[in-house]
Amino acid sequence: MHLASVLAFVFDIDGTLVDSNELHVDSWDRAFRRFGKQFTREQLRAQIGKGSDQYIPEFLTPDEIKRFGKQLDEYRSEVFRKEYLPKVRPFPKVRELFQRIHDDNRRIMLASSGKKADTKYYIDLLKIGGLIEGYVSGDDADRSKPAPDIFSASLEKLGHISPADALTIGDTKFDVEAAKKIGLKTIAFLCGGTSASVLRRAGAITICRDPADFLAHYDELRR
Repeated sequence: MHLASVLAFVFDIDGTLVDSNELHVDSWDRAFRRFGKQFTREQLRAQIGKGSDQYIPEFLTPDEIKRFGKQLDEYRSEVFRKEYLPKVRPFPKVRELFQRIHDDNRRIMLASSGKKADTKYYIDLLKIGGLIEGYVSGDDADRSKPAPDIFSASLEKLGHISPADALTIGDTKFDVEAAKKIGLKTIAFLCGGTSASVLRRAGAITICRDPADFLAHYDELRR
């Protein structure tokens, strides 16, 4: 993949820029248990990368969703924000990577399946507010990943840029699948915990270890 033709990068956040995926597993585990449901960590982890609109139906029946789905989602969000969000740490070199892309006159948009409040928190945590064009969260789209709505909205915010001129960066197969549905190619990071084989099968064009690894190879990929 040559980055020379890329005009904009659309970055996922959780598991891509910040080390939060296991904390999301913890918060979902607590929420389901509170409502009398129990699943293995492997089951919960396998769906991380989806927003709650796509995540909850993997575990609850339509009747359960109708009875307590909204309360479960609200409880999970509150618990995550109060107890787990303060524990989230950025992966190394995120700001340096964004500065390099910015200096290269490429545009950056964030596209997360997470809540808007969490997305804003991460922008402050990463100190990247002055380096990005904006963000789209799960609250800004009808459906979260693996539906393509969040990426479509990101391209619209960038001025209806063509998928051929942009590249997504994510850490789960749901990022790759969502991007592919609208013709976007994806560089996938391993730091979120998904294996390279799963990401390649989903369609990732390049695999990097984490933001620092991408930064280290940025000039090489750009040639």
